[in-house]
Amino acid sequence: METLMFVLVGLIASQFGVMGKTLVFSSDQRESVPDDDTCGYESCNPVKEGMINVHVVPHTHDDVGWIMTVDQYYYQQLNTLNRSFISTNAGVQYILDTVIPQIQMDPSRRFIYVEIAFFKRWWDEQDDTIRHIVKGLVNQGRLEFILGAWSMNDEASTHYNAIIDQHTLGFRFLRETFGECARPRVAWQIDPFGHSREQASLFAQMGYDGLFFGRLDYQDKDYRVNASTMEIVVFSPHNIGISSSLFTGALYDGYGPPPGICFAYDCSDPVMDDESLHDYNVPQKVNQFLKDVADQAKHYATDHLIMTMGSDFQYTDALTWYKNLDKIIKYVNQQQTLNNTKVNLLYSTPSCYLKQLNLANKTWTTKSDDFFPYAHRAHSFWTGYFTSRAALKGYVRRTNNFLQVCKQMDALAQLDDSQHSSVSVEVLKEAMGVAQHHDGVSGTEKQVVAYDYAERLANGVNECRKTINDAYKKLLSKSGTDVPFDQHYCGLLNISMCDVTENNKQFVMLAYNPLGRHVTRWVRLPVVAGTYNVTDSDGMSVATQLLPVSARTMSIPERKSKATLELVFSVTIPALGFASYFVQMTSDVPDQNLSDFRELDITGADTVLKNKHISLTFDDAGHLSSMENLDSQVSVELKQEFAYYTGFIGNNSKPEFQASGAYIFRPNEMEPHTFNSGTSVKHTRIAQGPLVQEVEQRFSPWVSQVIRLYEDAEYAELEWTVGPIPIDDKVGKEVVNRIQTDMMTDRTFYTDANGRQILKRIIDYRPTWKLNQTEPVAGNYYPVNSKIFMQCGNKNTQFAVLTDRSEGGGSLREGEIEIMVHRRLLHDDALGVGEPLNETGSDGKGLIIRGKQYLMLNTQSKASRFERDMALQLYMSPELTFVPVSMSYSQWSDNYRTKWSGLTRELPPNVHLMSLEQWEGKSYLARFEHFYQSSEDSELSQPVNISMTGLFVPFDVDSAEELMLGANQKKADSRRLVWQTARQNSKQQIPTRHSISSSDSRDITLTPMEIRTYQLTLAMGEDNDV
Repeated sequence: METLMFVLVGLIASQFGVMGKTLVFSSDQRESVPDDDTCGYESCNPVKEGMINVHVVPHTHDDVGWIMTVDQYYYQQLNTLNRSFISTNAGVQYILDTVIPQIQMDPSRRFIYVEIAFFKRWWDEQDDTIRHIVKGLVNQGRLEFILGAWSMNDEASTHYNAIIDQHTLGFRFLRETFGECARPRVAWQIDPFGHSREQASLFAQMGYDGLFFGRLDYQDKDYRVNASTMEIVVFSPHNIGISSSLFTGALYDGYGPPPGICFAYDCSDPVMDDESLHDYNVPQKVNQFLKDVADQAKHYATDHLIMTMGSDFQYTDALTWYKNLDKIIKYVNQQQTLNNTKVNLLYSTPSCYLKQLNLANKTWTTKSDDFFPYAHRAHSFWTGYFTSRAALKGYVRRTNNFLQVCKQMDALAQLDDSQHSSVSVEVLKEAMGVAQHHDGVSGTEKQVVAYDYAERLANGVNECRKTINDAYKKLLSKSGTDVPFDQHYCGLLNISMCDVTENNKQFVMLAYNPLGRHVTRWVRLPVVAGTYNVTDSDGMSVATQLLPVSARTMSIPERKSKATLELVFSVTIPALGFASYFVQMTSDVPDQNLSDFRELDITGADTVLKNKHISLTFDDAGHLSSMENLDSQVSVELKQEFAYYTGFIGNNSKPEFQASGAYIFRPNEMEPHTFNSGTSVKHTRIAQGPLVQEVEQRFSPWVSQVIRLYEDAEYAELEWTVGPIPIDDKVGKEVVNRIQTDMMTDRTFYTDANGRQILKRIIDYRPTWKLNQTEPVAGNYYPVNSKIFMQCGNKNTQFAVLTDRSEGGGSLREGEIEIMVHRRLLHDDALGVGEPLNETGSDGKGLIIRGKQYLMLNTQSKASRFERDMALQLYMSPELTFVPVSMSYSQWSDNYRTKWSGLTRELPPNVHLMSLEQWEGKSYLARFEHFYQSSEDSELSQPVNISMTGLFVPFDVDSAEELMLGANQKKADSRRLVWQTARQNSKQQIPTRHSISSSDSRDITLTPMEIRTYQLTLAMGEDNDV
């Protein structure tokens, strides 16, 4: 076939260091070039009707930390630990340096980029000439941003609030830098290890038209390949309807190229098309590619296929890829004329492929569950990472809480650039965005990288502390003049350590509440022996209780404290505001009302802890044996204990030799080892006082627990301390909290998805495919982001465990809940991280982790309102700061505000102000969330109306423009692709929106599970008071 050749010697190429190189491409490719300055679906290269159109998608997958830190990946910096594992070519800056000139040279070429954490760093280093070129490529659709988040987040261990924030961060950069042409239309989750229904719902609400991912369970994939249902529509039943439905496709070859097509540094197999060469291989390449196309086409529903060309950190030498892909496209397409083949290759993007699927006008199957748990082969369930690096998971959750407080206080105090607040907040936003990466909060990174994530979070927290400090200087002031003192922070209260409370006889504690209604919470402050008075924000004396710091807490290596007691009292904090508590040591003589401690007589009668809502019974062996809700008059018999599995040791060469590791949970046994040789819990003691009753249990020298029942609490608090996990026997261990009950649950239990939707689980069952269970323990584990619960129909009871971080858990038998809290393993699972999950702690003996879980029991009709509210309070807890003072309470209250709320009225009990932050110019960004599912509660699952008019104290809202969830597009401008499904012909109950009869944009209605995002224009007036 005669080929018209075009030669492009780009002047611009010299600016990229390729002066004198000549690019040759064929007329077939040249015909594919769209008009200039056309982006989106209009910029796609044309397809050919009547053929199988193969969308060739050049891409790179750039982990924002994993084997190396984010900085090392960007700069290609290696250390001795990494050098033997990964190629020196993994430098992200060089990928972008070389891709840009290659796609600039040929208008038919395409490239997609995903991780904005890397792209922004690269962009900031470029001069105006390069930026102009890149903007042109974006405007022509030749460089397309897919996903567009700060990182490609994990879907099991991430909280929905953090997911939304990190996408908003990436979207904002793209919108401000490139405009509408950079708005991502397709989500791209090619590497996360399982996929949640909530993530798909959030993507839909962000305006994505579809999602593609690379990993699904090997049995699920086999089923879908055979049924040609690799592409489906995922929906969330009984909530916000079609606006949460998302077209979802599973990629055929993961996210790599088909066999024999790889032109990277580590797999180069070039197309040798000089017929005079002995190794001339065009026929072999073409035949293999056509075979791959035929194989894939059998399993997909349209005459369009997507083939990803790239993988981890590829395209550091983009010329190698594009030169060979040009040849593949040329020689395969030549077969249309030479041999009448019906295969057409074109450079494309996931969005261009998606558009063709939409135009096919097919009826697609649907799915309403999720893609957890994921296994890539028999015996290899990726359920260990649900718990891996539990300390980091807890730190990420607390830091998200702190970030919301920081953004709110920055907005409410109306800090400006003179305080550098926007810069400080941005540091923490970016650190949190990096931490959401699927090898970040997941716990599947090397230890040195985990330290780097934690350090970034700590640096971000320190920056945001400056913002909160500046906010308090304004909000505390009565005179309009900034207060003269700074706030002090105590980040280690969980181990009874705080410099201010230990070393000052008088101090003020400020408690900020980030929720839209007042809260009452319990506070525990480490103090030295003495007598203490606490005065609240109204000048009233507060009841207190002193408890000794436990020996277990005293022994934690990271604790450097002289405190021997904890001062316990209750605080009530107004909505979106703060309250101050004045704490004074009145005497060095210990309080005579110190809690009564006694050893539990394990040979005597049962022991009961009771307040007016909850009763807990401990048997004569020291175990928690029953729980009763005194209000609802429901009870459950139970046994709660800690146990451990031993990790399977294997060389990973075959499925049956799969080892337990950072990703994989594979226990040696079906039944975990318990800690007690007999039946008794060792060293059990009770503390009883007017505010809190506690039972302290020690299951072993390295596993202990305190069960607390606070006055008026409607839950039981379990504070567990696990570690250092011993490995003297050369065996790794995985520690679980196991609760066995008398509930008849029909092998069914429920877990949350990313802290929001609830999914039904059944032991050894998958809703859309038949499971051949190879791991009865690990194969029944699911992500537990905020809660797991069981229901007993014949007793009308619901028993729930709420968590303070993401953990893995499940139900392995009737009436049982099991949650993994800590793991330490001595063997790698051969999935890339290259080292065992062996956290050694500050003393090198093994990491000690402390966390909390909360037991709740109620009738099924009432349970959700207590559990939903409690889960919200846990992830949006009050933030405590401290100020040492020498003045009296009256002097403090005369000079400074003791209590303040940012709202004129509280929000309804089913509405959460999820986001409040300064946005563009003088505008603010706000998100209002209805955090109940439909049919969950007879009252609180109903649509709710709210008005933003006169809602905020420091400012009033003049107008509100509704945006998509990611705040990168006006909702009125959104035109998502519509997909035909078989389910559309069936009845679907969607909550009816009973809107306020008002045309005012500030008056809104929320339906269950709905999040509405607004850009607020403020009306500043003289009456506004900060």
